[in-house]
Amino acid sequence: MKLSQYRYHLPSDLISLYPSENRDESRMMVLHRNTGKIEHKVFKDVINYFEDQDIMVFNDTKVFPARLFGNKEKTGAEIEVFLLRELNKDQRLWDVLVDPARKIRIGNKLYFGENDILVAEVIDNTTSRGRTLRFLFDGPYDEFKKILYMLGETPLPKFINREAEPEDVERYQTVFAKHEGAVAAPTAGMHFSRELLKRLEIKGINFAYITLHVGLGNFRTVDVEDLTKHKTDSEQIYISEEATKIINKGKANKHSICAVGTTVLRTLESSVSTDGFLKPFEGWTNKFIFPPYEFSVPGRMITNFHLPLSTLLMMVSAFAGFDFIFEAYQLAIKEKYRFGTYGDAMLIL
Repeated sequence: MKLSQYRYHLPSDLISLYPSENRDESRMMVLHRNTGKIEHKVFKDVINYFEDQDIMVFNDTKVFPARLFGNKEKTGAEIEVFLLRELNKDQRLWDVLVDPARKIRIGNKLYFGENDILVAEVIDNTTSRGRTLRFLFDGPYDEFKKILYMLGETPLPKFINREAEPEDVERYQTVFAKHEGAVAAPTAGMHFSRELLKRLEIKGINFAYITLHVGLGNFRTVDVEDLTKHKTDSEQIYISEEATKIINKGKANKHSICAVGTTVLRTLESSVSTDGFLKPFEGWTNKFIFPPYEFSVPGRMITNFHLPLSTLLMMVSAFAGFDFIFEAYQLAIKEKYRFGTYGDAMLIL
């Protein structure tokens, strides 16, 4: 597959800037792979497509307020700092992206908040945009983290072209978010309300929770035409014994296993035994899925409508079939579905 095959024209007004009023009332397109049929529903209708003992797998990562704005020493130039990963708790070291990167060199100090409540020093230059910062803070770790999060903003993706607002703190997060560590939300999971989860539970649907701490690799552009040469960023994943048992039992008993989102899809496919069953795992994955690909664990998935040339679109086309996905996307544009993080949902059966 070539990168250029994933280019399509998306009118900018179809990129959703705000979430739907109620989580479970986004529109939902349903794709039936066996017949080629496409249906138009509301997300809470998802319950009608699942039976007793079917399994939904969720990503329970939690987004932290990763975007900071500071000023460079001497010049006072405004610098955006995007916290990616905590490297060393005791030394207050963080992997970050800085923008504009060309102005930031090793040894520079950055000041954050009123009265420069937090100061950081650039100690390493890892990539063209990446830096390692040491926060110069002598107080207890809990106090440092509290200040860091007080200064931070909800890290909405760049294509949501607006400032983060108070409601984003709650809405750019799933209702089951538990383990902190993501800088981007697992968006398919954001369609589930507590009420809908309860109704699914009453119907007998089993839930399994895995963790993938979503990084910015989700939004990084692919810059090679030959997709086999694309390297994706590593992300931390955790698949517990408990989740493994629930999923493998469902698979063995021929129940439907639904990956809620591309992050779940990638996590499940990152730890599969030779006989196609899931194995517990704790570590990192840089798995990049694109067609042709044979999936071992999930037989269904819930996802959003993804932007042109994105790795997420490639992954979904591997699952549903390239031609079928592009037929569905052209229909979605015609029917004015909402695209992106805060957009509408797709159920692939």
